[in-house]
Amino acid sequence: MTSVDRWQLPDGIEEILPPQAAAVEALRRQLLDLYRSWGYQMVIPPLIEFTESLLIGLGHDLDLLTFRLTDQLSGRSLGVRADITPQVARIDAHSLAEEGITRLCYAGSILHTRPKSLMASRSPIQVGAELYGDNSLAADVEIVRLMLATLDAAGLGQITLDLGHVGIYEAVLDCAGLSEEQEQTVFDALQRKSVPDLRLALADVDEQAAALIIALVDLHGDESVLGNARELFAERAPAALEAVDALQEVAADLRRQRPDLCIYFDLAELRGYHYHTGIVFAASVPGHGQALANGGRYDDVGEVFGRARPATGFATDLKALVALLPPEPPAPGAISMPDSDDPSLASRAERLRAQGEIVINCLATDPDPRCDRLLVEQDGEWVVQPLESAGPA
Repeated sequence: MTSVDRWQLPDGIEEILPPQAAAVEALRRQLLDLYRSWGYQMVIPPLIEFTESLLIGLGHDLDLLTFRLTDQLSGRSLGVRADITPQVARIDAHSLAEEGITRLCYAGSILHTRPKSLMASRSPIQVGAELYGDNSLAADVEIVRLMLATLDAAGLGQITLDLGHVGIYEAVLDCAGLSEEQEQTVFDALQRKSVPDLRLALADVDEQAAALIIALVDLHGDESVLGNARELFAERAPAALEAVDALQEVAADLRRQRPDLCIYFDLAELRGYHYHTGIVFAASVPGHGQALANGGRYDDVGEVFGRARPATGFATDLKALVALLPPEPPAPGAISMPDSDDPSLASRAERLRAQGEIVINCLATDPDPRCDRLLVEQDGEWVVQPLESAGPA
């Protein structure tokens, strides 16, 4: 390995340098304060856990994304978290075990064995909120509103909200009587919205049941989609109507507070299908190909930790949010102070720092290039004066 190779990072793994690091940390604090103001309490799960608790309940996709290693103390398999959601579910079900509604939030780094999409990071900083103990649509609406408030706080506009419900797909699938292998093939084809592949997979299935499944491909768009779904499912898959009504109710509740919100319905949305149990949602903005935040209802995941609980939540990536923000205006310059053991100088510097100023000890001949002012002694007092020769802030 050459000396140049030693400085390289793995593909999809980034370091965050100033001033981006400052922007990431500022937004992290802002969002956690936002969640606190809504009643969500912060938790800090560990970076690694035993794989049997870290991966259980959230499907095969998370399994593939998780780095594994062997614990030198116990000999058991450990996983580096690829998603904080199952950890928070464990905390709610086992560590806290509170009665009633529990609201939790978090912010922390996660690690993926491979990027989720072409341009995605393998080391996102996941931020999110989870609500446990309430299975009502009001809880789903609260979480969606908090997700939208998250993007508002990040300064992002023109948000499009995608809404779906896994109950629709489940009800339609129940009418077809597919084998496990056929279900997987249909699932993959629906994710790609490939009608030819669906026709091939459903060639031996009852014609009406196959038509229902294929019809899901086109059930996306504005609210008229819900009316079309009711007509389609009324006789052939009536169990899907409850999910369609839920989508309409959630959309109406959201529009009462945000009448200009763009809502896009996708009744074949299967993101997280293997663990989601109800409403699913995602938020996107123009110019960004992937959803910036997503979530949904995932009831009873906590059962594997000893207590089944209704649950709904969302998550986003701080790095992705910050990458879309406009450039920050130049920060105010710093103040240079002489390298001195004068107690009055130290006291003055402490007061300035308490007021939010950056005060940098001058260890060299010239002040730090960020400084545009300096502390000088006048008549026994330390005062701030402009530094004409300072570099850019």
